[in-house]
Amino acid sequence: MVQKEVRKKTRVYGMAAVLSAVILVSLIFVFGSTPGLTPFTNPPVSGMKTFAGEAELKDYLVANTHGASSYVGGPLDSKVLEGNSRDAGSYTVEPPLPAAASAQSDSYSTTNIQVAGVDEADIVKTDSSYLYVASDDYSSNQRYVYVVKTDPQDSRVVAEIALENNTYLAGMYLSQDGSRLVIVGSHYDDIVYLGAPAYAGGNGAISVYRYFDNNVETFVDVYDVSDKVHPVLASNFTLSGSYFNSRMIGDYVYAVVSQPAYVYENDVLPLPIVYADTGVSEVAPSKIYYSDTASYADIANNYFTYTTFIGLNVMDSEQELTNMTVLMGGASTMYVSSGNIYVTYPTFNEEGQYTSIYRVSVEGSALTFEAKGSVPGTVLNQYSMDEYSGNFRIATTLQKTTQMNNVYVLNMNLSTVGKLENLAEGESIYSVRFMGDKGYIVTFRQMDPFFVIDLSNAAEPKVAGELKIPGYSSYLHPFDENHVIGLGKENGTVKLSLFDVSNVNAPKELAKYVVEADYADSQALYDPHAFLFDKDKQLLVLPISLTQYGVVNPSGKEPIYSWATTTRFWQGAYVFKATTNGFTLKGNVTHAENATNYGLDYNQQVERALYVGNTLYTVSNAKVQLNSLDTLALIADVNLR
Repeated sequence: MVQKEVRKKTRVYGMAAVLSAVILVSLIFVFGSTPGLTPFTNPPVSGMKTFAGEAELKDYLVANTHGASSYVGGPLDSKVLEGNSRDAGSYTVEPPLPAAASAQSDSYSTTNIQVAGVDEADIVKTDSSYLYVASDDYSSNQRYVYVVKTDPQDSRVVAEIALENNTYLAGMYLSQDGSRLVIVGSHYDDIVYLGAPAYAGGNGAISVYRYFDNNVETFVDVYDVSDKVHPVLASNFTLSGSYFNSRMIGDYVYAVVSQPAYVYENDVLPLPIVYADTGVSEVAPSKIYYSDTASYADIANNYFTYTTFIGLNVMDSEQELTNMTVLMGGASTMYVSSGNIYVTYPTFNEEGQYTSIYRVSVEGSALTFEAKGSVPGTVLNQYSMDEYSGNFRIATTLQKTTQMNNVYVLNMNLSTVGKLENLAEGESIYSVRFMGDKGYIVTFRQMDPFFVIDLSNAAEPKVAGELKIPGYSSYLHPFDENHVIGLGKENGTVKLSLFDVSNVNAPKELAKYVVEADYADSQALYDPHAFLFDKDKQLLVLPISLTQYGVVNPSGKEPIYSWATTTRFWQGAYVFKATTNGFTLKGNVTHAENATNYGLDYNQQVERALYVGNTLYTVSNAKVQLNSLDTLALIADVNLR
């Protein structure tokens, strides 16, 4: 049996000028007798201190916390506040294929990830014989995971996993043998905004923080799907706080959870709580690590979070859950190599913006804090970071009197050993991709400078070549060692570029494809999990949405905007043949054949594409559609509800 939890909370409502009441939390649990996850095991951590007790932690937070902007703990928090349940994912070029759980020998696509062997959570996973698809029912505010048989002659839903109401999925993982499905997400009770925390020097003129406190909990559910028709919940745990990010390496899922750290009403100190099969544990102050060299007393807009790292063996429910909590600023980006988790957060000092970096090594269940460092500027996303040959590379944008961009090379102690600064002054980084001893950076203001960075000498990174073209690329994907795909926009529509980087000193745009529309967009611009590329199959598939205004003023000067009668919308997947000669559109597929000029049904919007053998599978919230990969002819529809 796994944990069953009933949580009764007395909520505290914050007001702009009044901080009211005390948070009361009553927890009732019923646990099974099967051995399972222990509440937590704290690994040794070098180079950090822990608090002697609650009083010392309170004093530290009150002395160093200062009024700041609204706090949002993670990507799911943003989605909930914006009323959008889909997670924003994040993602090398040819990840190793997991072992299939069947005798089927067809090749199949996997999640587009950043680092080979380091899987990332997504809303669709497959073992070639079955798809595991997350779907939302907005009418009931409930989420489901469907197990779908991929056989084109017998495609159908064989099982359904219903999740709790007010649950938002970050994504799923599938074990290498296909026997374990891991569902990761957060559960939200009614949204409650708490007032600003206590801090030194308060005068009543304070901002109201969007604190969720215990009303947000992050869960990891592990299902035994050996029998695809009858999934069984094998183990799970819940941690107070907001989902930040996660990865899966081998049999281990590593999740990072963020919870605001503050003192409420000058006395109440909410702490992280772990709910597991064997019990409930509050993380004691003596188990919370922090940097003893940090001084925040004079830094404006400073706040803290409890950032908790979890290691879980999904194949062995009796192995202890590993937990480590670090007091840091608000986690903003994460990069994970095969042996390290790097978490960054932006902050300020007397010289301006900088990014703090924490490195936690991972090996099986072992989590060890290794180093803390910082670099000037802020980080765009996970692709702005990379680990290579014992060094960590990071690209940042720094705002002073003007914007400038930088690349830093740090050793494993997170000390800077090389740097390239003041790149593309006045512009911002739009995309980054590191490939071996090269880095590729796109900045943008009006043109699209594509930079090739030579990192072969870690102590002296330098610009090897530069190319300026219209538009910009917001995602870069390796095609091969001499070519890079750029996905971005030009003149309001989606653009694909193929860059030839065989001569690092003279990069070229070999080919481009611009989607024909008055306006076009793609989810892959923001979530690379939606980007499907297979070099051997010469296949590239993107979700695309189009807007056509239709009627043009006879003078030829501007469109006539008559939304009810002329504007047309389309959404689906564009299927390209991709070679070193460029991109050829083979055709498209859509789930929204009944789209109207008033808009599109969100449930019918294609969000992912994948292939098994010679079949293309496109996934929307409403269905899975099967088309021939050769001709794009419709094979079958599988309705999810």
